[in-house]
Amino acid sequence: MSIARLIDHTHLKPDCTEQTITKLCEEAETYGFYLVCIPPFFVRFAKTRLENSDCKVGTVIGYPYGYSTTAAKVEEIKRGDLDGADEFDIVLNIVAIKNHDWNYLKNDIESTTRTAQLKGKVVKIILETALLTREEIAQVCKYCLESEVDYVKTSTGMFEGADVHTIRLMKEILGDKVKIKASGGIRNLRQAEEMVAAGANRIGTSSGVQIVSEKQSHPQ
Repeated sequence: MSIARLIDHTHLKPDCTEQTITKLCEEAETYGFYLVCIPPFFVRFAKTRLENSDCKVGTVIGYPYGYSTTAAKVEEIKRGDLDGADEFDIVLNIVAIKNHDWNYLKNDIESTTRTAQLKGKVVKIILETALLTREEIAQVCKYCLESEVDYVKTSTGMFEGADVHTIRLMKEILGDKVKIKASGGIRNLRQAEEMVAAGANRIGTSSGVQIVSEKQSHPQ
């Protein structure tokens, strides 16, 4: 599979405009990216813009810190579904993780995952691994396995992002049952290929054009 088809072409900055999203969609079509990941505000616009494309539309839930109550995240998912989102990147409640409130966390994962998957959507649970210990990452991955989420994602990009060691840890726990999305700080082809080699199935990045351009310049 080409590197482009592993990329979620992403723009989540709070000052983005309709022109920004239009350009993102144009780049996604030109370079063959799998998906555009954008703010919920622009989901309906992007879905219309890409209606004749095979590029999917993804958005974020509970972004960026995961503080939102589970009920609020569920409502965000319902709204995103109505607007046409294909995939949801859902930020876990990091506060619940750091306080080891595992019952709350399990309910957060199960409720959001169930809501999205019943609507036929793909779920990616965001851990924010830079803020977690190895033990916390392992525990959350186990809950994601139990809830049968589609992907576990490393980071929102607000903090330090993906690294090879963390991807390997996640892969060791998740195996082939749950896929991995590496995200945060992936800016070039070398980094992207290292993540894939470590076990990542999808790459979240705002540098997709650069990555694909590098690949085209140095085909192997």
